[in-house]
Amino acid sequence: MPVFKYKARSSHGDAITGTLEAASSDAAAARLVEGGLTPIDIHALAERHAITGRLQKLFDPKIETIDLIQFSRQMHSLLRAGVPILTAISGMAANCSNRTLAAVLTRVMQSLESGRALSDSLSLHPEVFSVFYISLVRVGETSGQLAEIFRQLAFYLEREKKTRDQIKAAIRYPMFVVIAILVAVAIISIWVIPAFSGIFGRFDAELPLPTQMIVGFSSFVNAQWPWLLAAGAVLIAGARMYANSEAGGYRWHKLKLRLPLAGIVIYQAALARFGSLFALAFQSGIPLITSLTVVARALDNRYMEDRILGMREGIQQGKSLSLTAANSGIFDPLVLQMIAVGEESGTISELLQEVAVYYDQEVDYAIAKLGSAIEPVLSAVIGVLVLILALGVFLPMWDLASAVLHSN
Repeated sequence: MPVFKYKARSSHGDAITGTLEAASSDAAAARLVEGGLTPIDIHALAERHAITGRLQKLFDPKIETIDLIQFSRQMHSLLRAGVPILTAISGMAANCSNRTLAAVLTRVMQSLESGRALSDSLSLHPEVFSVFYISLVRVGETSGQLAEIFRQLAFYLEREKKTRDQIKAAIRYPMFVVIAILVAVAIISIWVIPAFSGIFGRFDAELPLPTQMIVGFSSFVNAQWPWLLAAGAVLIAGARMYANSEAGGYRWHKLKLRLPLAGIVIYQAALARFGSLFALAFQSGIPLITSLTVVARALDNRYMEDRILGMREGIQQGKSLSLTAANSGIFDPLVLQMIAVGEESGTISELLQEVAVYYDQEVDYAIAKLGSAIEPVLSAVIGVLVLILALGVFLPMWDLASAVLHSN
């Protein structure tokens, strides 16, 4: 898409310059007007400059979850101290250590100067701020509790980061072992086995079946490795494209909930996220239909998102939340019971928050068990590989002496 450089003025008359990607100069002008800016000059950058800009973006630091946590904490502290929103954003943009986030905050500040609300300014950057984040900020603006909303967002992001870090820590060792096994198999197939097969071949020794299988596999890999690499790359690229498609992503996310060992962790983490987000949205005064929408999109699972979005139709038809939740087929009895009791007692947010705390603890326990559950499987795989290699290499050695005597 072409890159355009523009000059514009805000509603206060301040001169603003920058670049943006758009299909045409008219589309670029329309985006500026939508942002509350008055275009003065728009012209397309040369292709060389456009490519340079895209390459520069590749090397810009990414905005991590910890950056959003710090941003939310600082916004909570500054707003609670009575600092105006524009001043708070301006100060953080000037002092932010992440230059990518600093650039985003600068554009947010320019949008605020043009008269936009904070939630609308943040929504211009969906790659940084999620739908749920923006929705809660909008609720904070309308309810006058923006500082409290930022505190809750910081807490929510911290919990999400903790869960992800725990999962990464649990699978780090198994992944290292798997990579080591693949490297070892590659080295043995490419260099070790061909050397042994050459020795056995010179003495016309009859190779045992395990050795024949290993030698055949090694010969196939050595002869076809370019095609194997190409096929592997195509397979990985095709799988990623399928997983990113609408139908493929739905099936993959549904399958993830049923994976052995890891599936229960993913499912419980999704229930914990649903409970905390729905309780937070409901407690913040977001309408029920809107709460289901923003929570579904924040679960990062298309299968569960589709089921939760389907609950809205039942709510619109006048059905109870507990009935629509039961019909969705994705909640376990504990969550359904809590929703039913919460509806009757008017304490849905409190009970769902308890559900979130419970499943957070279950996720911690399941992650702790994940590593110990994977280790026996890896040990069994390593044992089988070692046995096959040992039989394939050492069995013919036992007959090598007789083969040498026979050749003499």
